[in-house]
Amino acid sequence: MQAKHELKGGALSGERYRVIVSTDIGGSDPDDFQSMVHYLLYSDLFDTEGLISSPWGDGTVQDIYDVIDAYEKDYPNLIRHSKDYPTPEYLRSITKQGAIDMAPYRGYSKSTEGSDWIIQCAKKDDPRPLYILVWGLLDDVAQALHDDPSIHDKLRIYYIAGPNKKWGVNSHAYIEQNFPNLWMIENNSTYRGWFNGGDQSGDLGNKSFVETHIKGHGALGDFFCNFLDNTIKMGDTPSVAYLLKGNPENPESPSWGGQFVPVHSRPNVTYHRNTTLDDQVEMFSLVEFVFKGPHTDIDRDTPAFKMIVKGQEFPGYYTGDGEYRIRFMPKSLNEWTYVIESDIPEINEQTGQFVSVPESQVSRGRDPLRFPNWWSDMLEPELQDGIICGSKTVNKWREDFLRDFQKRMDRCLE
Repeated sequence: MQAKHELKGGALSGERYRVIVSTDIGGSDPDDFQSMVHYLLYSDLFDTEGLISSPWGDGTVQDIYDVIDAYEKDYPNLIRHSKDYPTPEYLRSITKQGAIDMAPYRGYSKSTEGSDWIIQCAKKDDPRPLYILVWGLLDDVAQALHDDPSIHDKLRIYYIAGPNKKWGVNSHAYIEQNFPNLWMIENNSTYRGWFNGGDQSGDLGNKSFVETHIKGHGALGDFFCNFLDNTIKMGDTPSVAYLLKGNPENPESPSWGGQFVPVHSRPNVTYHRNTTLDDQVEMFSLVEFVFKGPHTDIDRDTPAFKMIVKGQEFPGYYTGDGEYRIRFMPKSLNEWTYVIESDIPEINEQTGQFVSVPESQVSRGRDPLRFPNWWSDMLEPELQDGIICGSKTVNKWREDFLRDFQKRMDRCLE
């Protein structure tokens, strides 16, 4: 492992990056509020070009505005430390509403304010790449790529995948199938090193850090403490930390946001039958199920059935020729049982099972000419916390990145 003092580069070293944050804040996971507080405290280091609400749930741009409102209260103190902090008015002006409904089977739907904004920013006359930090679904990125494919070589996508990928399988599949040259970090598990493992002694614990260094630290500190029982999660923050310390153009080098390996093929599988426990698929792979049924005139973007897995519902679609398709991603090692519910008798109440197994580097390297700019988690056992692959490439820096965050929180007091 590389010594800490050798880690160089990034925004904290003076590099300045163009950034759009696409977040499901206010939707599925409250830790996005924590990550947005962290991002705004470091926003003087970035050229922030967009904050996109893409929640596939109850969240809206108002949830981003709520964090900006807290930022506005601390802004007079923050600009005493750096005149480069963006004004609250500017941040509100670049906050855009993205997709609320999940993309249908084809992976894209209708343009949104957020997807249009991605295109507009990508086409600016600026030689620097545009980093899009995806904290939720890839739907707005996929929509932007569909609407203007020419922008793909300007984008750098750092995707907090894992559970987000489970709900955004269709947009992910669209990008994978149509933009294999896109620059993409698919972080399925490495991000968990932000809150799992590492030095959690004394005031560096997930709760003790909040109690000591965030609680009572300005409006942003108080806002942070409204979520997750005053405990650090901040699962999306590694995407920001990746730009703070390290060399972002080289995902294979160490950074505060993790270290990754090339992915040249995907372990995806399609079944044209009901599966059993003899069927094994890799964790984080896309599993597609195809069921035969009657021809119908149902709209191809309207769900025709749903799959129930562990009490959660996932939409499936009619794709023509009597085929009904649905994608699913297993986010953990498990035995999975599913049942189909539909008004179409021929597919209603069909059931199946399968088993998810650990990821394999072998399945990632079958075609070295494909996905030349796609990286994902390191699978070496010595870099795992339990079964969490790659997490130690983040939590090895825990004391460094939390002490720096501590200094940022202190700015709200002075």
